[in-house]
Amino acid sequence: MQFAPPPRSRRKPSLTPMIDVVFLLLVFFMLASRFGADATLPLPLVAAGGEYSGPPRLIDVLPESTLLNGVLVTDLPSDLIPLMQQPSDMLILRGKDGATLQRIVTVTETLREAGYTSVVLVE
Repeated sequence: MQFAPPPRSRRKPSLTPMIDVVFLLLVFFMLASRFGADATLPLPLVAAGGEYSGPPRLIDVLPESTLLNGVLVTDLPSDLIPLMQQPSDMLILRGKDGATLQRIVTVTETLREAGYTSVVLVE
């Protein structure tokens, strides 16, 4: 009398490798995706090629102060009035001596609130 070996139970496939791959993909896409909206500067910065006319209007942004044509100013919008023919005249803004981007944005917002619409940011 011959006895057949007991039937082997079918082995179920392991889900562990598939779960590992899913988690790796999840981590990859979370790190590669961008959340939230990008912030923009408050004024449209003029691209190269704009016409410049009138007296010089170079604004140097320092970490703690602002210079207009090399002269220290305390109230930038009112000091710009004699140099401007109209609010859309071009202003040249330059960060100097380690001025932070936040400081430059603050000066740009001040100019926008005063009604100036054309700013060129240079190095």
